[in-house]
Amino acid sequence: MAKQYYEGVGRRKEAIARVRIMEGEGNFTVNEKPAQAYFTRLGDYDAAFAPLTVTNEDQKKFDISVVVSGGGVTGQKDAVQLGLARALAKWNPDLHALIRRNGFLTRDARIKERKKPGLKRARKAPTYTKR
Repeated sequence: MAKQYYEGVGRRKEAIARVRIMEGEGNFTVNEKPAQAYFTRLGDYDAAFAPLTVTNEDQKKFDISVVVSGGGVTGQKDAVQLGLARALAKWNPDLHALIRRNGFLTRDARIKERKKPGLKRARKAPTYTKR
């Protein structure tokens, strides 16, 4: 029989993360790699799994499996954080208010602005020359 799991989807810019949590021995995998090996920048691992820290849940209690694609390192980290927060809120609805209060259930809606005609990028204009 398969284990019961709780899933949360997190998005940030172009990154999409599908996070599954289940009762287990504390294995964290991101794209089938250990999470520490995937998030190598200082602070990224801690930020991605901050919802667990805030809820005071024992990290050895869960097996967390993450599939993340698209975007860059920061976008993926934030997508994992949102997905994990949503999965924890499904696992235990009593934690929803605590997770919400700490800002982990709010999706960051900022996306890349589109390029405008006559400009080089969204806002950068060609250099003005008088002659």
